[in-house]
Amino acid sequence: MKFRENIEEVASLHPDYMGFIFYKGSKRFFEGRIPELDASIRKIGVFVNEDLTEVVKKVRKHQLQGVQLHGDEDVAYCSSLKNGLKNVADLDLIKVFPVRNSINLEQLRPYNDHCDYFLFDTLGKERGGTGVQFNWEALADYDLSTPYLLSGGIGPDDLDSLRRFSQTASAKSCHAVDVNSRFEDFPGMKNIEKLKSFIDDFKEMKP
Repeated sequence: MKFRENIEEVASLHPDYMGFIFYKGSKRFFEGRIPELDASIRKIGVFVNEDLTEVVKKVRKHQLQGVQLHGDEDVAYCSSLKNGLKNVADLDLIKVFPVRNSINLEQLRPYNDHCDYFLFDTLGKERGGTGVQFNWEALADYDLSTPYLLSGGIGPDDLDSLRRFSQTASAKSCHAVDVNSRFEDFPGMKNIEKLKSFIDDFKEMKP
């Protein structure tokens, strides 16, 4: 999310999460103050290889309920961040891993005890917002205890695919679906009608 009026419009749809990107290299870089949101919506700050003290500062300034790490952060970084935020109750730490055709589970295992969620996004030149999907069959052998968020080019016309995916073993650890660029009129500006239709239909699909 980027623009105040658009943030308020999207918030009226009551998504579970709303993301705010604090990475200056992004077209969706967020500046300013996050408007007051319903308590049911968790505010997630997105960071890329950011200094730990700056992440903690942003969490406290914006009263974030989650941190999404979209860079090359290692296990030690995740552990240090968890310790630095241990006094912040109920904060989710989400580590992003880019995927093309397969997932290296051995790469993920060391993170298992230090993250609340993983997020699988499509590998591309940019960090997120590519509008391109990866092969969801790459998740077929996922056996870690950390639940994940499914991301990467999910659009308004993917409900049937998501319905089929939800019935597979791959989906047993899927906590949420992350949508972004394919619901935008331009970077940071979400199309409310597309989002509303998708959210309504998606909630009907969920068991």
